[in-house]
Amino acid sequence: MPDVKLLETFPTPPSSGPIVIEHIGEEFTSTCPKTGHPDFGTVTVRYEPARAGTPASGGCVELKSLKLYYQSFRNEGIFYEAVTGTIRDDLAKLLSPIWLQIETNWRGRGGIRSIIRADVGAVPHEYRGR
Repeated sequence: MPDVKLLETFPTPPSSGPIVIEHIGEEFTSTCPKTGHPDFGTVTVRYEPARAGTPASGGCVELKSLKLYYQSFRNEGIFYEAVTGTIRDDLAKLLSPIWLQIETNWRGRGGIRSIIRADVGAVPHEYRGR
């Protein structure tokens, strides 16, 4: 399984209002558990962190740690849906955000492309699926 211990956080910076953070990882790889072939995709993490100073605030995810966490999937035999759900669950537990959305966009194989979304909390309408 991916190594959640690689993930690090930093405190949410003070802000006069809500902020939305979006990180796009364009070099995600895992392995198809059926064929053993590599799967390539883009992972988008979108979330509103808990306000600075609130007891529930897990803060913001540190980017180098997020990249290393993504790399821990590289040789993992895991389906697209499980990748998306695992990242959602790990980041939701780590960050305790107001809301969080994970979207994985997989390169086509056999003429089929896949986009998987997994949410926590009330994701604003403008970030809902198209």
